[in-house]
Amino acid sequence: MRKMVLLLTICLSTQVIHSQNSTNSQNSPEANKAIARAFYEDLWFSNNTENYKKYVADHYVVHDIGDRKGVTEAAIEQKNIADFFWENGELGGKINYQVAEGNLVVTHWTSSFDNPKTLLGRFILGTTKPFNIINVFRIEDGKIVEFWNHRHDIETPQTLRFVFQGLLTGLVIALIPTFLFLRTRKQLRKALNS
Repeated sequence: MRKMVLLLTICLSTQVIHSQNSTNSQNSPEANKAIARAFYEDLWFSNNTENYKKYVADHYVVHDIGDRKGVTEAAIEQKNIADFFWENGELGGKINYQVAEGNLVVTHWTSSFDNPKTLLGRFILGTTKPFNIINVFRIEDGKIVEFWNHRHDIETPQTLRFVFQGLLTGLVIALIPTFLFLRTRKQLRKALNS
């Protein structure tokens, strides 16, 4: 009987400790919103990019435009991205609203980039009209572990990059048949003249 009581006590203690740990490891939706808000304020709205470690897990999964879909990245990448903007001009923004459910936080914010300092900043980023971004973070143990990025920057100079890329691709495609035509034309002239 004593062994049974001792075993039951150990089982109940383990369950209580486990439930306390699981509630401590998951912040409340309000605490998660505060983590997301502080991430923006430190890295994006002010140049405190060294603070990325406070908000981002050592590795996180990102879902973004281009090749960054479902990719696992080191936390330092968030610092690198913010530093790129800060080195080329003044990054700013404001949070419009946040919605949180469980460990997911949706933030709708407006980004701006002003006073470009470098040639790259002037040419590619330029001074942009503020544009909206929607990010979704999954937060575990007080850190961002997954990141979805939905930008609405179609009217910014960044779009020019895609325009020039498309023009260059179209030019290469158009030059191939032109080159083949000129080459074949020369061969036909030689054959007819002989």
